[in-house]
Amino acid sequence: MDEIAGKTQPQSGDMPFVVRGLVQRLRLPWLEAHHKRSHVLAVFGFISATLSIALMAALAMLTRTPFVFPSLGSTAFLIFYAPLSVSASPRSTLLGHLIAIGAAFFALLVTGLLHSGSAMGAPLTWPRTVAVALALGISSGLMIWWRTPHAPAASTALIIALGIVINPFSVLVMYGGVMLLVLQAIVINRLAGLAYPLWNAPPDAQ
Repeated sequence: MDEIAGKTQPQSGDMPFVVRGLVQRLRLPWLEAHHKRSHVLAVFGFISATLSIALMAALAMLTRTPFVFPSLGSTAFLIFYAPLSVSASPRSTLLGHLIAIGAAFFALLVTGLLHSGSAMGAPLTWPRTVAVALALGISSGLMIWWRTPHAPAASTALIIALGIVINPFSVLVMYGGVMLLVLQAIVINRLAGLAYPLWNAPPDAQ
């Protein structure tokens, strides 16, 4: 289990360890014995991504709220493909999206676009251009400064800065989706025997 504990990280990410742990715990060794590893990994990726986003999509449908948004897909891939990386830790995931939300609203506020509609489908104006640049720049800078890198959060900053989602309640629901995804990551990765952190990434991943 030393490998599964995450002391070494292969170039293919941590997914092989997650799958191996689940296979062992579910007593299905024939999967690895009779199928190529890439096929097993692909199936696991399909199942984990489908289930995680399906849950959010169902909540979105039932509550008519934006539990599902584009950058959530990137977060899901990251936390299941390389869960022991710094950027996939709950700390980076939760704080990264929170930083992006704050940066985007600040950018909209200083450019006077806080109560404007969506910029999608319309030519970009100079104020909107400044808002988008500020949102992404501030998000990137703060995530690096506070050591909470999470690339998908940059997309969250753009979603808000472009006015696609700016209603405070809707943004709160979006963040709730991130929290639910992190909870799923904890359950699935730990079920697999992987030492997925409850907050910070493992020391050797820093």
